[in-house]
Amino acid sequence: MKKIEAIIKPFKLDEVREALSELGASGLTVTEVKGFGRQKGHTELYRGAEYVVDFLPKIKIEVVVSAAILDAAVEAIIKAAHTGKIGDGKIFITPVEQVIRIRTGETDEAAI
Repeated sequence: MKKIEAIIKPFKLDEVREALSELGASGLTVTEVKGFGRQKGHTELYRGAEYVVDFLPKIKIEVVVSAAILDAAVEAIIKAAHTGKIGDGKIFITPVEQVIRIRTGETDEAAI
């Protein structure tokens, strides 16, 4: 099992969620986050004063998938989140040793 963490632009959330659902991903966690990478933020004008916005709003998606669908899930995220502009995001993949569903006690693949 693998955990996929994807940092994407907020307006791409629905497309990514739908793409993962089509692959059979049974659930995911979404968090509103702020950060910057190569974008380095930007400047905005408010009431005549210019100020720097260092951290840009992003969405962090976390989903655990079986190793069998990992490559398809990553490709689906890339395709759905891609705009071709700077700030499209990043994907991090880490191994998951064990999963336990609290309600039923199911473990590993059955608990995903």
